[in-house]
Amino acid sequence: MEALKVKNLCKTYIVNKQQNNVLRNVSFEIRQGEMVGIMGPSGSGKTTLLYTVSGMDYCTAGNIEFFGKELNCLTDNQLSEIRLKEMGFVFQNMYMLKNLSIYDNIILPAYQAGLKERSRKEINEYAVALMHKLGISDVADNDINEVSGGQLQRACICRSLINKPGILFADEPTGSLNRQSSEEVMEIFNKINEEGTSVMMVTHDIKVAAKCERVIYIEDGNIKDEIRIGKCREGESAREREKTVSTWLMEMGW
Repeated sequence: MEALKVKNLCKTYIVNKQQNNVLRNVSFEIRQGEMVGIMGPSGSGKTTLLYTVSGMDYCTAGNIEFFGKELNCLTDNQLSEIRLKEMGFVFQNMYMLKNLSIYDNIILPAYQAGLKERSRKEINEYAVALMHKLGISDVADNDINEVSGGQLQRACICRSLINKPGILFADEPTGSLNRQSSEEVMEIFNKINEEGTSVMMVTHDIKVAAKCERVIYIEDGNIKDEIRIGKCREGESAREREKTVSTWLMEMGW
């Protein structure tokens, strides 16, 4: 089953009466349980693509299906509900509320989603389990300025998973982290993906892209090509995967 099915997607901005075609007839699919990286030069449309297919921005033309639901046919309120309850988001800039603790930031989206399906006790227990799984239980009561960048990004991942989304959208999630924290965060993404959550990740980092099952290259608003390197398995040579992606990117003109 496709988690995401995009067909002939176009996104056009009008700036100073000039038409800027950021995305041009983009078509691709992400299967349920697949982890896909999006790469391309600066200004190629990577982030616009992520924002558009996730319903955070409107498309100019084309069709977007999310688990069979046509997003471009939904109202703003319906889109907001799907983003809250069925999608997860992780960004390079770690947006969290400064007046809340790490733990409270994590449970907030679940409380916002309502308590019809899960009680507060179930939500709280799930948040504790997520923090334990991602190794940040000891900073649950800390303010967001009392933890490291890696810990904060792990908290953002916990928050993105609190409503058990069908797909996780990530925009340069390791961009502001050091190499060690970046590798640790990518291990978490791989573990999440192995457990069945689809992931669409925009990145400029070859090491990050090499952890993905498939990488799509976008240039000037078009998909130029893609490479399938399979699931990242434990014990597999990371260097070989990186070499494969690097060689392919050179062929793309990276």
